[in-house]
Amino acid sequence: MSRHISRNSLTGLALAALLALLGAGCSGSSEPAASPGCTDGWPACTSGPPAPSSSAPPTSASPSPTTGKATSRPNASPSPTATPTPTGKPTATTSAGGASGAPAARTGCASPGDCGFPDADTTGPRIALKPHKAGNWSIRTDGMVIRGQDITGSLDIYANNVTVIDSRITSDNWWGINLRPGYSGLKVLHSTITAVPGKGPDNGGVDYAVSNMGESSIEVGWCDVSVFGDALSMGQGNLHDNYVHDLVPFINLGGEWQHTNTVISGGGNTGHLIIRHNTLLNPSPLKQGASGSIGLFADTGVVRNVTVDDNWIAGGAYALYGGSTGATGIKVTDNIFSTQYFPASGGYGAVAHWNAGGAGNVWSNNRMSDGRVVQPEPAS
Repeated sequence: MSRHISRNSLTGLALAALLALLGAGCSGSSEPAASPGCTDGWPACTSGPPAPSSSAPPTSASPSPTTGKATSRPNASPSPTATPTPTGKPTATTSAGGASGAPAARTGCASPGDCGFPDADTTGPRIALKPHKAGNWSIRTDGMVIRGQDITGSLDIYANNVTVIDSRITSDNWWGINLRPGYSGLKVLHSTITAVPGKGPDNGGVDYAVSNMGESSIEVGWCDVSVFGDALSMGQGNLHDNYVHDLVPFINLGGEWQHTNTVISGGGNTGHLIIRHNTLLNPSPLKQGASGSIGLFADTGVVRNVTVDDNWIAGGAYALYGGSTGATGIKVTDNIFSTQYFPASGGYGAVAHWNAGGAGNVWSNNRMSDGRVVQPEPAS
């Protein structure tokens, strides 16, 4: 039977929202005026249609603002092949729909990248960046595209169809990027989202790299994410080709070790959460808040409609929390559970709280990185 790891409530995010509402707004900037359709103070954003996402193959490459060279990555073939970019990074090709086409039946690799999973070389910005001290920026322009920015601060989004692409966020807030309730269409692509350890507002910690407080899906793809306690927090979304690593545990304002997860969902969602072809590493020690690498928790309602496919997963108390009793429509297929932190992938095991009898739940072809078949414990 699994050892139950208690969950903190989402008090941190609620407090963050209150603080953001009290302090939201844009500080002055010495930058040139933004182009039409952009939030004031954003010198390099562009208006018009957002950049192409993984769900629609791009028809043309977008030029680098510094070199003018094409910087879009080619679409997928069944086997990843590396292509050069202006920054010299090799980049794996991907298939339409946001998932790499290569199967996950790869074991015995020295690192995730050796097995074709995302790493520092295949994620993050592909173009040169312009430094910009942003503070806590409230984005209120529908369709805004933020590109090529090295942002010190955070993005609080009160708008539809905002795209953050080829940028870096170094947060000093509760989150890196937060989509507010009532808004939709956020895309965060080819970007780095991180923070300075010990400098966040939660007693020195930072909580969420990308947070979806809305009730519609968002897309996060080809991103390099680190430091945050709960890195990717949402009930619905398309999370693909990301490298999430080096989470930093901290004692929160409540005096407890903040639970850490690379992906976390609190349940109660009405949409679909897709977690496909990511590298998800939670190195937190068990005595310092390690929760899951993927945490599907029924904190706010029943967990439903989640696809976990073709990921490299490691760390946490359990590497995967499967939704518990009542969970339905959970499909966990073709994943590699790595032993790089613990012999069983997670400190207590690979998976816990799996509802084998739930309608539409599928567990298939999940293996340890040494080739052993992973069988889930029953829900408790």
